[in-house]
Amino acid sequence: MTRRMSTAFGFLIWLILGFISSSSQVEASTTHHQLLHTSIVDQINRDPTAGWRATLNPGFSNYTSAQFKRLLGVKKPTPQYHLGSIPILTHPKSLKLPSNFDARTVWSHCTTIATILGHGHCGSCWAFGAVEALSDRFCIHFRMNISLSVNDLLACCGFMCGDGCDGGYPIAAWRYLVRNGVVTDKCDPYFDDAGCSHPGCEPAFPTPKCEKKCKGKNQIWEESKHFSVNAYRISSDPHDIMTEIYQNGPVEVSFTVYEDFAYYKSGVYKHVTGDVMGGHAVKLIGWGTTKEGEDYWLLANQWNRSWGDDGFFKIRRGTNECGIEDDVVAGLPSTKNLIRKYSDGGAKSDDV
Repeated sequence: MTRRMSTAFGFLIWLILGFISSSSQVEASTTHHQLLHTSIVDQINRDPTAGWRATLNPGFSNYTSAQFKRLLGVKKPTPQYHLGSIPILTHPKSLKLPSNFDARTVWSHCTTIATILGHGHCGSCWAFGAVEALSDRFCIHFRMNISLSVNDLLACCGFMCGDGCDGGYPIAAWRYLVRNGVVTDKCDPYFDDAGCSHPGCEPAFPTPKCEKKCKGKNQIWEESKHFSVNAYRISSDPHDIMTEIYQNGPVEVSFTVYEDFAYYKSGVYKHVTGDVMGGHAVKLIGWGTTKEGEDYWLLANQWNRSWGDDGFFKIRRGTNECGIEDDVVAGLPSTKNLIRKYSDGGAKSDDV
């Protein structure tokens, strides 16, 4: 190799190493900087077209962008092998729906609908949305006030649902509820109800191990299982989504989260500023229209009650804001395992 060629080759290597170094620095600066900034709050609250109020939500006070992304556990897009056999439901347009609907008041005897949980420092929203909605539907259809186990689904579904705390697929969660069911939360409580809110949380908590054994005494894993009859998607037409909730109860939805969503306090959210952070799953429980005439969806989040409007939020309805109407999934509760036969020929109802 001539001296000129050697010099040129060395210069090329220097350029490549410099590019890699600068790229790493950019990535680090965009993922590990502090999540919340007062300038964003001011920008949103001074915007008369925003339609919602922002705040420095205390639960994220010490979070970096990387830690926030960890909470967003919906993998996108959903692989075709998960969707191929899943029906897409539509409903007749003849049903007259109310202009405002809140599942918390319509089914006020169902305590799980109004319950706000926290999934800690784990991207398990995909599992929470499914289990919460199925718990609600057991009460709505069978008048059973039960809290089902997110931990069972998160730990035991395995690669079929995704990667546990590193994210999963909502429709795969519902397929697990059909095939395997989930035990009650008393049998297998969630592994982390506190989370991690101080600097240096990474690496985040790993996915819990699947033990298939009740933590509480006098409980049997197999007998504690509760199932879904089916798993289906709902058409993205808002009327179909509203009808499904009106007739059967809350559903699970997933959407794209931008940086400004972390600041939500009240009002009807729509994206104003910030980059894409990831996919998130929540429970959709109703709808309405503001005094100003803006249609919205009403949803329950899993970031504890310190976030948003006491844990709940509204998002613009009818315009597919952040893809909120694209991926709506659900299933109906099953009577399987609720009636057990005993050797004396009698039967007894499940007492959970």
